[in-house]
Amino acid sequence: MAISTADFRNGMCIEYNGKLCTIVEFQHVKPGKGGAFVRTKLRDIKTGRVVDYTFNSGTKFDSVRLETRKMQYLYNDGADYYFMDNDTFEQTPIASDIVGTTAQWLKENDEASLLYAGDELISLEPQMFVELEVTETEPGFKGDTVQGTTKPATLETGAVVQVPTFINIGDVLQIDTRDGRFIKRV
Repeated sequence: MAISTADFRNGMCIEYNGKLCTIVEFQHVKPGKGGAFVRTKLRDIKTGRVVDYTFNSGTKFDSVRLETRKMQYLYNDGADYYFMDNDTFEQTPIASDIVGTTAQWLKENDEASLLYAGDELISLEPQMFVELEVTETEPGFKGDTVQGTTKPATLETGAVVQVPTFINIGDVLQIDTRDGRFIKRV
């Protein structure tokens, strides 16, 4: 479906120069001389890069319909990660290179959000907060309670995060997947 610059809304997805972009921000400008134009900030969905573009008023673009599907992560066979649609119970394999670093936050039976443009998978996001068990870390010593000191800890999925010194092996931690930050011990 074709849309013009008059139809722009924040968060809308368009195709520009063969790339899928979301509109972060836009402003219609009507100078005293010359024709009206639209200043925009577009975020490339695949790379996340935000770029400023200026378009003449009335320029046409192809609108892209984005669909988010909640799926349950089942298992990894080494080459693919398998997800199950909670409504149809259909299993979908996704190549490891597409999953990328998101894999460090995926635990079996956890839910993830998969973003599709038509039939093409655009991105995969784990839950915002996950609970993972510590499998390896240095022991904390009694009396070692300096405020703000941290140490590295390896979690059950292989992710390494900085945690306070009182955390031990076997503790279950809540982690913010957006930045890999320790939230609390569960």
